[in-house]
Amino acid sequence: MTIRLRSHHLLCLLTYVGKGYSPAFTANYDVIAERLGRGEDVLIVSGPDDICAPPLKEPEPHCLRESAAERDRLAARDVGGLLARPIRAGTSLILDKAILTEMRRAFSTGQTRNACQGCEWSGLCSAVAASGYQETRVQRSGQSKQG
Repeated sequence: MTIRLRSHHLLCLLTYVGKGYSPAFTANYDVIAERLGRGEDVLIVSGPDDICAPPLKEPEPHCLRESAAERDRLAARDVGGLLARPIRAGTSLILDKAILTEMRRAFSTGQTRNACQGCEWSGLCSAVAASGYQETRVQRSGQSKQG
């Protein structure tokens, strides 16, 4: 199967530690992390993806806001530059050990953090990166860790 992700979720998955907007959101994200750990491929999409497409039961879902689209644009530019390939709707990726390691290195140095400006999770993500990504659900080995 293929995991549909919006561009800024390529950054979010690097620091995902089992925290999210709601228990339902977190449970769904845990399933996505497990699938990524099994090596499923990723298809970049525009708008809501497999992480945010299940209803969040918010009056105004964050995934439909212009700020999410802007995060996608910035993340696509930064990750595309890092991987030396365009990241846009329709791009397919396999997030293997080498790519995850390089993406985490770039995230830690701030090279790919432009999309994180103003994000409510930025502080948590910075702390996870500073810890060496130890508690993340998608591990450097490419294996998912349930915690």
